[in-house]
Amino acid sequence: MSDRKKVVLATRNQGKVKEFNRLFADYGWEGTSLAQYEGVPEVVEDGDTFEANALKKAIEISTYLQLPALGDDSGLEVDALDGRPGVYSARYAGEEATDEQNWRKLLHELEDVPMEQRTARFRCTLALVVPGEEPIIATGACEGLIAREPKGTNGFGYDPVFYIPELEKRMAELLPEEKNQISHRAKAMQKLLEVLK
Repeated sequence: MSDRKKVVLATRNQGKVKEFNRLFADYGWEGTSLAQYEGVPEVVEDGDTFEANALKKAIEISTYLQLPALGDDSGLEVDALDGRPGVYSARYAGEEATDEQNWRKLLHELEDVPMEQRTARFRCTLALVVPGEEPIIATGACEGLIAREPKGTNGFGYDPVFYIPELEKRMAELLPEEKNQISHRAKAMQKLLEVLK
């Protein structure tokens, strides 16, 4: 495993990089962001599933840098919206949309939906590509409800409106170490690491 201690995270999202490195800490791994490498081409996320996008990112980055790369694609699936925003979560309100614009659009669409029908889940698919080896893919999910209004200042994305009934809190109200116990990314990561062991 010593040759795999460093892995390039196929993202420039510093929120994700921080989250991954907290998850990696227990395993002696260190993730580096794409921002640390010159001239890495943008990967176009045009897959229609989280797995397709995660795998595409990992393959293209690993091939370009000749290093182990971890691609992730994650998003929010809302049952009342037939699984939307799904793979379009980050750009739900438009290509340049902020997190707040995205969750505001979501709340607007769910305005007339009663609480018990606001079931949703965060889903994350991870793809680890090590040059010369078969890709490893792992998926995790975190179930919850879409709250009627935002609360909390931690996290990013849809965290302020994602309510976890058993904790009676929004995702954005959790401390990073609490989030890492239950998040979709943490669950996908645990599965990935089990395979690697």
